[in-house]
Amino acid sequence: MTQEPTVSSDAELITFYIQDQAFCVDIMTVREIRGWTPATALPNAPRYMRGVINLRGVVLPIMDLAARLGLPPCEPKARSVIIVVGVGSKLLGLLVDAVSDIVTVNRSQIQPAPDFSGDPMQSYVLGLVNVDERLIAVIGTDRLTTGDDVEALAA
Repeated sequence: MTQEPTVSSDAELITFYIQDQAFCVDIMTVREIRGWTPATALPNAPRYMRGVINLRGVVLPIMDLAARLGLPPCEPKARSVIIVVGVGSKLLGLLVDAVSDIVTVNRSQIQPAPDFSGDPMQSYVLGLVNVDERLIAVIGTDRLTTGDDVEALAA
């Protein structure tokens, strides 16, 4: 008798900070986490795109996640990191202030985000999860690259 594989209802999330606000992404989208490396700026790039870096022979676009979420742009510090995520068949680097933790939550614990019409962050947030008495926004990495300008940089 063979046993069918079970689908886990748990999600592992990597939490990180942007300007003292906690956010997280699904660990399954993360390819690696690396220290901040200054990016080469590209002309006519959107203000939230820092530029590109060479990642072992691959040109990796770097997005300032703070600026993409409508917050003031990030000023890289010693603890700043680039979270390399897979978006479809492409890689994208997300500049954040610091990585915090890996947490496991039941997917049913992820609550829908309230509707604040006109809030730029709204379209990137999949939901909110309560971890250790703090609400953390779950960012959908696939939602970050919906604009043509980001698609062109990640080509």
